[in-house]
Amino acid sequence: MGFFSSLLGILGFGIGFPFGLFVGFYLFIYSQFEDVEDLVVKPLTELDTVALEDLMSDIPLWVKSPDYDRVEWLNKFISDMWPFLDKAICNIIRSTAEPIFAEYIGKFKIESIKFKNLSLGNTPPTIHGLKVCETNERELVMEPAVRWAGNPNIIISVIISSVEVTIQLVDLQVFAAPRVTLKPLVPTIPCFASIVVSLMEKPHIDFGLNLLGADIMSVPGLYRYVQERIKKEVASLYLWPKSLEIPVLDASTVAIKKPVGILHVKVVRATKLLKMDLLGLSDPYVKLSLTGEKLPSKKTTIKKKTLNPEWNEDFKLSVKDPQSQMLLINVYDWDKVGSHDRLGAQIFPLKMLKPNEAKEVTLDLLKDTSVSDPSNKKPRGQILLELTYAPFREDNNGSFSDRLDSYTRKDSVLERASSNILSPTGAGLLLVTVQGAHDVEGSRHNNPYVLVIFRGETKKSKMVRKTRDPLWNEEFQFLLEEPPLQEKIHIKVMSKRTSISFHSKVYFI
Repeated sequence: MGFFSSLLGILGFGIGFPFGLFVGFYLFIYSQFEDVEDLVVKPLTELDTVALEDLMSDIPLWVKSPDYDRVEWLNKFISDMWPFLDKAICNIIRSTAEPIFAEYIGKFKIESIKFKNLSLGNTPPTIHGLKVCETNERELVMEPAVRWAGNPNIIISVIISSVEVTIQLVDLQVFAAPRVTLKPLVPTIPCFASIVVSLMEKPHIDFGLNLLGADIMSVPGLYRYVQERIKKEVASLYLWPKSLEIPVLDASTVAIKKPVGILHVKVVRATKLLKMDLLGLSDPYVKLSLTGEKLPSKKTTIKKKTLNPEWNEDFKLSVKDPQSQMLLINVYDWDKVGSHDRLGAQIFPLKMLKPNEAKEVTLDLLKDTSVSDPSNKKPRGQILLELTYAPFREDNNGSFSDRLDSYTRKDSVLERASSNILSPTGAGLLLVTVQGAHDVEGSRHNNPYVLVIFRGETKKSKMVRKTRDPLWNEEFQFLLEEPPLQEKIHIKVMSKRTSISFHSKVYFI
């Protein structure tokens, strides 16, 4: 008798417990409450302390913190663009998820997995505040506070052994504080090469998951487990300092090329130039430049009243791409009044030069560099040049390109980055990048510009009008014969009025 009683008790417990759990779960999900009272709306002045404390978490950050700005215009923009953003984001989700789904087909008797419906709903996310951070790098850093209580319609159909099972995501809520960095800033639309996103804190993600018509997230204990699991997985991937980088521009189109060598040019002489003056002579001079460069051209002295000038003058030009760059040679006739007439032009590809080997070239001058122009057949004389390309050597601790990336910021009004590079011949290049100044003194001195002085050579930046926080972002090059081991760069920040009277003030750094 005791044996049968125990057996019946075990059977009753094994049947009754699952049945009771199922009935309780069913009533919990599908039971409807009655006599629900309407919400009472009260102004803030009538709420007590406890009610106000409960509302503190819903107050936007731009109200609680002066570092955050109100961006209602951006929320309006997102709201108007949301129907199109919804489709674009869903296409990305679909293209990303379908290859993952394909990996499970054939496993666990799964015959197919596909999206039955995929929509993020008609409620866009809102930004409760935006903070813009200042850095010393060429980047833009923003920290928005994003909240999204969406009504997505995402249904996944899974067929297992010819039986269709639908899984629906409902009542999605996401609260996140990401850091969005646009870097590096480049002079190519949209002016940044990539978007880097990282989370400053673990996000809050809440959602319901309907399986066979019931919300399985209502099962006691499962909801908290899933919440913590999601937070942990997301944090392991994107919580700062980890990040997600989204490329926007091709790296090859935005790469800032840096000098790789120096082209030594000796302008020796020119012969049989065109007659431009009334007396049958000319006043020639030569201008030299490299393609793809915005630096001022190098210019020889003017030889008066001659068609066969002798210069024997040396010049150095920094080279960034010897395989594609060309040397541009233009010979002009100097005129005291009016524009100078061009006597002839020619180009020379740098790829025809061997490193550290001098080459003497005699070039026929043309009217212009267009080969198909029939007027180029007219003789315009010749010019003799001596060319030597000297590539830079690599330093023992790393290449010269590594040095150019080392920017420093001191407690001064200028942010300066410099690097010196040497070639095997002893010649080198000093690069100085002047980025900007901050809080320039003087109420009348609001048109600042910079003078960079090194070894008696002065480089001048553009003038930025009507500001005390100018941004220049200009690079200056100084060609060297020997390393500047004990020398200093002198930088002057100056300003002047654009009217007839001038007021200047100089800052030494």
